[in-house]
Amino acid sequence: MVMTIHVDIVSAEEKVFSGLAELVIAPAEEGDVGIAARHAPMLTRLKAGEVRVKVNNSETLPFYVSGGVLEVQPHVVSVLADRAVRAKDIDEAAAVEAKRRAEETLSDRSGKLDYAKAQLELIEAVAQLRTLDRYRKNR
Repeated sequence: MVMTIHVDIVSAEEKVFSGLAELVIAPAEEGDVGIAARHAPMLTRLKAGEVRVKVNNSETLPFYVSGGVLEVQPHVVSVLADRAVRAKDIDEAAAVEAKRRAEETLSDRSGKLDYAKAQLELIEAVAQLRTLDRYRKNR
């Protein structure tokens, strides 16, 4: 019998996912982490990227998170994200446009712009597009 863990993925606006899973893979700041049932308690920050929830051997659900916190208890994983979206709901046109704008901003050397903000926007747009691309390849 496969052991499962309860997973909640929430953003500031809504609960995006709540259910049982065999495994959760999340983009922690120091690298991806894999969480299974009875994992040791842990609290870590997340960077923008893809959270994968392996429901069973044949189904893995991908989500994009813009950052946030991952809390692990022995029987519960909570992803508290600034922004969380199911991969299938990512607005590709908006992500491509955000990436284009951020790249344009970063190429402006006039010194009038906030490069840190532009870099963050670029990282988030690229992470959204990667999540969407992986979702499409694995369907």
